[in-house]
Amino acid sequence: MNDRISEKLAVLPAQPGCYLMKDKHNTIIYVGKSKLLKNRVRSYFTGANDQKTQRLVQEIVDFEYIVTSSEIEALILEMNLIKKYDPKYNVLLKDDKSYPYLKITNERHPRLLITRKVKKDKGKYFGPYPNVIAARETKKLLDRLYPLRKCNNPPGRVCLYYHMDQCYACSENPPTEQEYKEIVQSITSFLNGGHKQIKQSLKQKMLDASEEMNFERAKELRDQIQHIESVMEKQKMTLNDQVNRDVFGYAYDKGWMCVQVFFIRQGKLIERDISIFPFYDDAEETFLSYIGRFYLQHNHPKPKQILVPAPTDNELLKELLEVDVHIPYRGRKKELVHLAAKNAQIALEEKFRLIERDEERTIKAVENLGEKMHIATPHRIEAFDNSNIQGTDPVSAMVVFIDGKPSKKDYRKYKIKDVKGPDDYDTMREVVRRRYTRVLKEDLPLPDLIIVDGGKGQMSAALDVLENELGLDIPLCGLAKDDKHRTSELLYGNPPEIIHIERQSQEFYLIQRIQDEVHRFAISFHRQLRGKSAFRSELDNIPGVGEKRRRLLLTHFKSIAEIKGAKLDEIKKLGIPEPTAKTILEHLHNKNSQENGNNPTSE
Repeated sequence: MNDRISEKLAVLPAQPGCYLMKDKHNTIIYVGKSKLLKNRVRSYFTGANDQKTQRLVQEIVDFEYIVTSSEIEALILEMNLIKKYDPKYNVLLKDDKSYPYLKITNERHPRLLITRKVKKDKGKYFGPYPNVIAARETKKLLDRLYPLRKCNNPPGRVCLYYHMDQCYACSENPPTEQEYKEIVQSITSFLNGGHKQIKQSLKQKMLDASEEMNFERAKELRDQIQHIESVMEKQKMTLNDQVNRDVFGYAYDKGWMCVQVFFIRQGKLIERDISIFPFYDDAEETFLSYIGRFYLQHNHPKPKQILVPAPTDNELLKELLEVDVHIPYRGRKKELVHLAAKNAQIALEEKFRLIERDEERTIKAVENLGEKMHIATPHRIEAFDNSNIQGTDPVSAMVVFIDGKPSKKDYRKYKIKDVKGPDDYDTMREVVRRRYTRVLKEDLPLPDLIIVDGGKGQMSAALDVLENELGLDIPLCGLAKDDKHRTSELLYGNPPEIIHIERQSQEFYLIQRIQDEVHRFAISFHRQLRGKSAFRSELDNIPGVGEKRRRLLLTHFKSIAEIKGAKLDEIKKLGIPEPTAKTILEHLHNKNSQENGNNPTSE
């Protein structure tokens, strides 16, 4: 703990608010809230923390705080700050899921759609569904029963669904607004538990068709009944009052929390969801934050009632969400909350081994790598590799690993501009110069470690740019390969020395993953460019002919040979100016005459 943090801890107020933890790059890495800032922030630096929280504290070099007038204001502010800064340690927000819903659009000819976004657009939403397959099955069933619009055809121009009796919007006499209103009401009733009555009605129609000897129609009705049973009646009934509820339960251990949500719609448990994430705050406050973000930041439709376990500040949630938040103490509702918590505990225990295994491959591997190299833990690693074939289409690529995992949104590709021929060292100089000049200019985060896929020559080239041109002091290492292009040695220092890392260690596997990934990324980019150059046309070398005119000519004439045989007026009719049209014909005919001339051949 540095002196700056000690001074700030001494003057922390005993009031509610939010705190923002910063690393050495002045980047916000964690946002939290508390009823009492004084106690909560101090606990990070003075209390006994688990290993996971210790990693967070080791990165903190400064913090800020914002005092609020109430705890609910702190909760809302926390959500806004996380959304704004996207701190890497606030992972619980990133793990939240969106669920599929059925939607009836508010249009003259309404449609039945599957969506994951609930908007205030006067449409009717039903769900959530356990997964998109369940939503599709239900939609398929409703499409058979109710002929809402499936196409954008004008009246009179029928579509395939019209012939299947599933779209009447494009018929010559489409349904009136009142008829659509009745269909929408029927679908609403169906999805709100009225499918049993519809099934009874279909059964009666099936019997009537059977008595009339219309067995084909009776079979169709029987299939519809079976489909209703398979889609709608396989869900377990949980409560009898038909109230839409979300039931929350949670469990926590070793700095990890698991939240279980039961979605109960019309008395049926239609979905349960599990989220597991590390947390660095008080367990109850983390749980409150999770529920707040679940509804307010991810727009999950709020049910009529939310059930939560004790002790939870349900009054705070009630004020925040503006719905009934209830803590049950007896009966079936308490059993449901207990069941959600029990499922959360089981899920947490089952996944602990996987979490620890993943952490062993990533965070611990990064920490061990830093220790082997005698540098600070390299949380952000940037790696470079070059690719060319005999100097043609030279490219370079950069990949980024954060805490041992690839961050693909930060990957970058580089076309080499200034280097002529296969000069790997100058290529490395150009790419490193372009990358970190931009980093400094745009105040982007600097890496904790740079890896170049190469030996002493590539290292020397990169270090020359970093230290002598840009004045940066960033640890840089090189990866030497064996004759099978596999990582054999890690080089570090000036002059470079071999860092001995056991081949069976997680840090060695991490280096291999980084090397394989940057090599793959560079090769794929190089192949992409080579593929584009292989399909270059003779038109590309003609002045005044760009991508648009090239596409226009080839679309109209179909081939270069047809363009050669065209007349000037034919080309001008495409909207190409006469001088350019003449240039095109002259270029193609000159090239043709050169190819048919007496050119010397080599032996």
